[in-house]
Amino acid sequence: MNKRNLVLDALAHRQPQALPVDFGATPVTGIHCGVVAQLREHFGLEKRPVKVGEPYQMLGMIEPDLQQALGVSVTSPYPRGTIFGFDNENWKPWRAPWGQELLVSEHFHTRTDAAGDIFIYPQGDTAAPACARMPKESYFFDTIIRQPPIDEDRLNPADNCEEFTRLSPARIAQLAADARAARKTGLAVVAGLPGTALGDIALVPAPFLKHPKGIRDIAEWYISTASRQDYIHAIFHCQTEIALENLEAINAAYGDCLDVVMLCGTDFGTQNAPFCSPDTFRSLWKPHYQRMTRWIHAHTPWKVFKHSCGAVERLIPDFIACGFDILNPVQCSAAGMAPAHLKEAYGSQITFWGAGVDTQHVLPFGTPRQVREQVLERCRLFGTGGGFVFNAIHNIQARTPIANVVALLDAVASFNHET
Repeated sequence: MNKRNLVLDALAHRQPQALPVDFGATPVTGIHCGVVAQLREHFGLEKRPVKVGEPYQMLGMIEPDLQQALGVSVTSPYPRGTIFGFDNENWKPWRAPWGQELLVSEHFHTRTDAAGDIFIYPQGDTAAPACARMPKESYFFDTIIRQPPIDEDRLNPADNCEEFTRLSPARIAQLAADARAARKTGLAVVAGLPGTALGDIALVPAPFLKHPKGIRDIAEWYISTASRQDYIHAIFHCQTEIALENLEAINAAYGDCLDVVMLCGTDFGTQNAPFCSPDTFRSLWKPHYQRMTRWIHAHTPWKVFKHSCGAVERLIPDFIACGFDILNPVQCSAAGMAPAHLKEAYGSQITFWGAGVDTQHVLPFGTPRQVREQVLERCRLFGTGGGFVFNAIHNIQARTPIANVVALLDAVASFNHET
């Protein structure tokens, strides 16, 4: 069975031979490092420390032996950069506060305060102010807001654009080598694109910059999308101009190695409603998204992946009009996101990547039987006629019972055997 073809068929809204599966190919379809270790033990794989590929959420790398055991159809290039502005390289041991022995980048520098909270630094520079904090007894980091005082008369969009830069030839060559290695696996390849996430709230505080300028407070940013729209437009315009230059360079260097590109992880939904009206989305975000997706569709065969949590049903027609081919994580527990309605209304126009099991309630707190029943139901509903890549609804979190994760995997395998 050609795993890549399963994904390509699903994305083309053809019925694949079996449901394609993703675990770990993106920062929003991953598995917490603690659960990765338990999965390795469950499958009897070599005992070794898990590498933390995404340190913000403490996601573990799904290495080839575990990929095979999980039956995944999708992979990604090596997770070179991190949200904290340093590269994953020259792995070193680190003992997590929950007792797990891990491997982290040599640039992963932390300090622990008297209360037991752990602080991490941008670009690994301990002389800079800490950019994120892992509270005692937590399992991932929270961004620290480091916004300087705002002077309304001196606001400059350039201050919010300093992180958007052209990729150097050396960086492009490095990314190209990683992408070619991923292509050789025989799996479909999904990659994140630098600088294309318009207002992603995880990136607004700039945990990758030592001394960020501009509007970096999350609440202030949301206020600005309503009260300072000209300012936000100027940022998005600058960002999009540089993104288009990078897209051209990426496509020329290694575009043939990619099948799917994750353009943006900006969340537009709460549990109960969108963050903004469709009119605001159309005026503020849509023109900039369309410039990028139109370039991609005109010059590449890539499918474009959009992540947004929450109750975004009212925005799905606009996501489609923006040129997004894929919606993730498909939070079915949010208002208006009933699976049957989503599949009937939009299943022929956009691929649902996720939706496989509720990671807020059922997967962490249900029984293995409840997990199995929901997974099979979602596979039958979303899997009909293609347009579905199985994943949990967002990352599998720390302390999720391994019996429930195994029940999930067994249910998918059972469904694929039946089909």
